[in-house]
Amino acid sequence: MNPVELILKKRNKGTLTPEELKWLINGYRDGLVREYQMSAFLMAVYFNGMTREETLTLTRCMMESGVILDLSDIPGFKVDKHSTGGVGDKVSLILAPIVAAAGVPVPMISGRGLGHTGGTLDKLESIPGFRTDLDLTAYRKQLAEIGAVLIGQTKELAPVDKEMYGLRDVTGTVESIPLISGSIMSKKLAEGIDGLVLDVKTGSGAFMKTLEDSRALAKSLVGIGLGFGKETIAYITNMREPIGHEVGNWLEVKECIDCLNGADVPDLMELTHHLCGTMIYMGKKSSSIEDGIAISKDMISTGKAMAKWLEIVKAQGGDTRVIHEPESRGKAPVQLDIKSETTGYVAAFDSREIGMVGILLKAGRMAKDDVISPLTGITIRKKIGDKIHPGDILFTLHADSEQPVAEAEKRLRSSVAVDSVKPAIKPMILETIDKRSL
Repeated sequence: MNPVELILKKRNKGTLTPEELKWLINGYRDGLVREYQMSAFLMAVYFNGMTREETLTLTRCMMESGVILDLSDIPGFKVDKHSTGGVGDKVSLILAPIVAAAGVPVPMISGRGLGHTGGTLDKLESIPGFRTDLDLTAYRKQLAEIGAVLIGQTKELAPVDKEMYGLRDVTGTVESIPLISGSIMSKKLAEGIDGLVLDVKTGSGAFMKTLEDSRALAKSLVGIGLGFGKETIAYITNMREPIGHEVGNWLEVKECIDCLNGADVPDLMELTHHLCGTMIYMGKKSSSIEDGIAISKDMISTGKAMAKWLEIVKAQGGDTRVIHEPESRGKAPVQLDIKSETTGYVAAFDSREIGMVGILLKAGRMAKDDVISPLTGITIRKKIGDKIHPGDILFTLHADSEQPVAEAEKRLRSSVAVDSVKPAIKPMILETIDKRSL
């Protein structure tokens, strides 16, 4: 087959056969299809989409490009969670120890920052010594012994997706439902799970900005999961403002440590407990999702979740001293408080812009090989609905140097809208998508 003909077929809104798609994906894996040709194909898919059959074939090809794990010898119903990405989304770092402490095995393979959103791996690697590059033998061993493991995509698991994931990030082809679906589900189906809980974001900080697009993505993901025989449920969740107060890798880890120690960050913990409760129920450790939520909260209040988190960090080579004493990790050399110049209520944030400012501060990447600065980022001092007065601190910048501060301040000021009327506060969970929704 000729890759140019397949690119033209998709560019012209044609449907590729399973054989054509398999040849294209395997050809990219084997070097027969060049990176620039795959970039062109991804852009054609971005504009013209894929049929349901094409999306299932894409997922299967990426999944079968590497090893498919069998974890059936490890006791328990293995459940993972995946988020489509949001600004300040650090849920996985709290969720994994909670669910594992409740007795449900959590095999979690995560990604790096993509576009304006942060990545779980980048957050974990801001813990000195923390290894996300465990091989599959160590992955299985830790899951069996501790009940949770958080690693990056290995060269054995869906290797084609790993290459395409990085390519999408730098070619403007991230926000495509079939590409997102295939990428997420190929990894999840390969990692040996029995069930999957999906957090599909919607709003200014999400890849899917509208509820309609988020619903379409959730249905695509759930349909793939069910099509491969995995118990799958998706929640469409609120991403109209960054989750919690911190944006930036170590800043977010520190916020997670606070939450595992019992701090109440309302939006972050509402979302976390709901996802945990669903996983605990799916893992057959509770009689309902509501009961699972109660168990999730109990894992925090009894200290069991923090104890499990320390086990995970130690097992993966992380410095547990910074978990016990977060201040010992230090902070970025430049700090700047951005203060309000008006009176009113915080009405809205441009969360995507806040995420882009994070990239400006080196808390994220513009290119695949950019080096992240682990201590930089943004602290959000006010949330939607908060009353503000002149002089109140809206944001605190954490920067490596003075160079990006002026532009970062200007962009952050433009990212927040203030109104004289207090806005309505929307819940974190907006919709549920399961087999009854398809």
